[in-house]
Amino acid sequence: MTHNTLPERIVIFDGVCNLCEFSVNFIYERDRNGKFTFTPAQSPLGQWLLEKHQLNTGTLDTVVLVKKNRAYSRSNAALKIAADLDPPWNTLRLFSLIPEPVRDAVYNHIAKNRYKWFGKKESCMIPTGDVKARFLEQLPQTTANSTF
Repeated sequence: MTHNTLPERIVIFDGVCNLCEFSVNFIYERDRNGKFTFTPAQSPLGQWLLEKHQLNTGTLDTVVLVKKNRAYSRSNAALKIAADLDPPWNTLRLFSLIPEPVRDAVYNHIAKNRYKWFGKKESCMIPTGDVKARFLEQLPQTTANSTF
């Protein structure tokens, strides 16, 4: 895999967050065409992508979608992901009609309380079965030295 062959849509998530793991499984089950790949924020690839897009790698409290080399976070990431899910789930993108500050206020409240409400693991999610094929964790060698 070279830097030019990274998938078009990469979801970066908090690998120790139970809500985030649920979200990855939700996306996976509603993405029959395999548009999305996943990487934990704690992985080398996740760290590299976050740094590349100038996002805080120390306290990631948002899902991030890197789509066509552009990073989206918070409610914008969630809505971009929803738009590419199988019908009828893709209609969730209609929430984009709600002003971004309102959407992000709700998103931030959930993100702030996610460990308290949903729990946290000691280590990153270990994918199994079919979903494992859609996980990327290592940075391709040619990407490490590239500006992408």
